[in-house]
Amino acid sequence: MRAFVVTKYREPLQEADVPEPTVGEHDVLVRVEAAGLNPLDEKIRAGEFKQILPYRLPLILGNDVAGTVIGVGAAVRGFKPGDEVYARPDQDRIGTFAERIAVAEADLALKPASISMEAAGSLPLVALTAWQALVERGKVQPGQKVLIHAGAGGVGSIAIQLAAHLGASVATTTSGSNADFVRALGADTVIDYRTQDFEQLLTGYDLVLDSLGGKNLEKSLRVLKPGGKAIGIAGPPDPAFGREAGLNPLLRLAVAALSRKIRKQAKRLGDEFLFMGASGDQLRQITTLVEQGVLRPVVGKVAGFDQTPQALESLSRGGIRGKAVIGNS
Repeated sequence: MRAFVVTKYREPLQEADVPEPTVGEHDVLVRVEAAGLNPLDEKIRAGEFKQILPYRLPLILGNDVAGTVIGVGAAVRGFKPGDEVYARPDQDRIGTFAERIAVAEADLALKPASISMEAAGSLPLVALTAWQALVERGKVQPGQKVLIHAGAGGVGSIAIQLAAHLGASVATTTSGSNADFVRALGADTVIDYRTQDFEQLLTGYDLVLDSLGGKNLEKSLRVLKPGGKAIGIAGPPDPAFGREAGLNPLLRLAVAALSRKIRKQAKRLGDEFLFMGASGDQLRQITTLVEQGVLRPVVGKVAGFDQTPQALESLSRGGIRGKAVIGNS
C-alpha cells in the first residue's frame, strides 16, 4: 500500500510502501478518496508535539478522511462495504495520507450525501474542533458574544457558521481582503488584524476561540467579560489535557511546564486548551447541519495524492481560505 510517511522529524514526507492496515473486530476499512490537510499534520511532522504525542517513526500522517468502506470487522454493525463515510481517526490511529486506513466504528459517520468527497474530507477535524469548543466546552447560547480568530481559516470558517447558527453575535479577525467572505459566513464584526487591534475594539465577550496562541491568546483573555472563557487550540496544552489524554505522570509534568507562563498570566481566569477528540456521534450531528445548509465546507485548494508533501508544506505560506485537501479525483 502506498502512503506518505514521516521518517525523521523536520524532514519532508517520503512516499513508501507500507503494510496493509490491521482491521480489528470493531474497525472499518476505508479506501481513502480525500484527506484534509491541517496545521496539526505539519506540527507533528516538525516534531512540535513529540513530547506529548510520542508517535513511533516511521509515521503515516493525516487526520481527516473521506472515502468508501471496503471491509468491516466481525463486530461492526453500523457500516457495510460501499458506504461513503468520513472521520477524524483517533489520535493514536492517524494515517489518512495513504490508500487505505482502518478506523474504529465509533469514530466514523456516513458522509453528507449533498457534498463531494473533497468537501467531506475537509470537514472532520475542523468541524469537530468547532463543535467541541462552542457546543461542548463553551455551551454557547443565543445572544452571547463570541470572538473567533483567523475566521477565514479551516477552523475559523466552520466555527463562524456554527456560532451564528447557535445565535451568537460573532466577531472575527482576518485580513481585509477576506472581510466580505467572513461576513457571508455569518460574522457580525470583522477586525482586520493587519491594521486594527482587536483588544482595543472589543470587550465583554463570553467566549474566544483562539487558533494562534502566544500573545494573541494573552490579549484574548483581556476582551472577556467576568466569567468568560478563552479556548485555545494552538497550545500550549494545559494540565487538564494531560489528564484527559491519559499521559503518564512525567509527561503531565512536561505539559504543565509548557503552559505555566500563559496560565500564570491568565491568573486561571477562563483559559483552556482543546485538543479535539474523534467522535462519530458528533460527526452525525454535523452531517445533519450540512444537509440542512447550516454548515458549508470551505475548500480553498485541492491537490492530487502524489502532491501531498508539497501541499502540506504550502500550508505554512497561508493564503488559503478554509481547507486544503488531497484527493484522487
